[in-house]
Amino acid sequence: MPAKSRFTRLDAFTKTVDEARVRTTSGGVVTIVSLIVVVFLIWGEWADYRRVIVLPELVVDKGRGERMDIHLNISFPKMPCELLTLDVMDVSGEQQHGVAHGVHKVRLRPESEGGGVIESSALNLHDDSAEHLDPSYCGECGGAPAPSNVVKQGCCNTCEEIREAYAQQSWAFGDGRAFEQCQREHYAERLEEQRHEGCRIDGTLQVNKVVGNFHLAPGRSFSNGNMHVHDLKNYWDVPDGKTHDFSHVIHSLRFGPKLPSDIRDRLGKAGNPLAFHNMNPLDGAIQNTVDPNFNFMYFVKIVPTSFLPLGWNSVSGGRGRIESHQYSVTSHKRSLAGGDDAAEGHAERLHSRGGIPGVFFSYDISPMKVINRESQSKTFLGFIAGVCAVVGGTLTVAAAVDRGLFEGANRMKKIRSKEL
Repeated sequence: MPAKSRFTRLDAFTKTVDEARVRTTSGGVVTIVSLIVVVFLIWGEWADYRRVIVLPELVVDKGRGERMDIHLNISFPKMPCELLTLDVMDVSGEQQHGVAHGVHKVRLRPESEGGGVIESSALNLHDDSAEHLDPSYCGECGGAPAPSNVVKQGCCNTCEEIREAYAQQSWAFGDGRAFEQCQREHYAERLEEQRHEGCRIDGTLQVNKVVGNFHLAPGRSFSNGNMHVHDLKNYWDVPDGKTHDFSHVIHSLRFGPKLPSDIRDRLGKAGNPLAFHNMNPLDGAIQNTVDPNFNFMYFVKIVPTSFLPLGWNSVSGGRGRIESHQYSVTSHKRSLAGGDDAAEGHAERLHSRGGIPGVFFSYDISPMKVINRESQSKTFLGFIAGVCAVVGGTLTVAAAVDRGLFEGANRMKKIRSKEL
């Protein structure tokens, strides 16, 4: 027998000789079952180790001087593109009248004809050149001073330049029949041709990250002192049998970029806390009315949101972070003629009179920012610890079960031997 080591007394795993071991059928069954359980639980530990979770954090948004993209796609089945104007304004004093850059109008067929697309063009529908005119031609501006952005200084050679001159003077323009330039361009005929059509606004706005609003309303817009005014003459002066209103469908409205499809698929899995991150509450919203003197308002609360994918590192790089926004919304609608909500069972709700028909979006930016960080559910050391716990715990329970079966079998044998 070899000499005993100093560590012999510390051995917690005492051994038994082969002659003292007893192998039973029940023990073999318990061993097989325990091995199956061990493999199953280790697979579960591995799946949990590979699982990606999202850890949300709430911090103060320290961004300064940033701008925000607003992506919109809205259809108006009873408003012609010629009358629809998109304006943006915010508390910083910035105003964007008749937004044209990055936004397109798509003419739609009447609802009775299916509402299909007629044609798509830039938002400015009056970009008609006057190159065919005599070089010495200088059109009158209808008594208004010529705008500074005309092609030929001091002249209004196109219908659009006359409209701009009237807008700068806060004058109503009408259908342009009184102006030779508009008659030459057949502006009134084109307007009448579109009276039965609809329109879809599709594109991107760039705004300051401050409190503001954007709205879609009829007629050319202009500022009159501290007031924002629209020329509604063409909206109200409609031929018999034709009406306009602001029934609309919001196909999509989001603030900031869209998450890539692979990330959306991963985040959309059941149980993920970010499952609704990229779902915008106004997508698919439908509002209907038959009243041309009607106003729809949406009050949007925007929360800046960052998404940090797994493997992102601000120093060494990796997959980049995505800056976007989540939002909540409260909607309100009213007739500009005033009244109450008695038809909806709320006679106590009274509405004021006046305003501009249209669809208005007022947005407010939260000072807090949500950071959604992807992370593995557990570390590799946690996985190893879990495997050890699974193996040790399963074998301990299996040993107890085997011991119980063995003792029970022995007792049954003794009882039977006494009976015999």
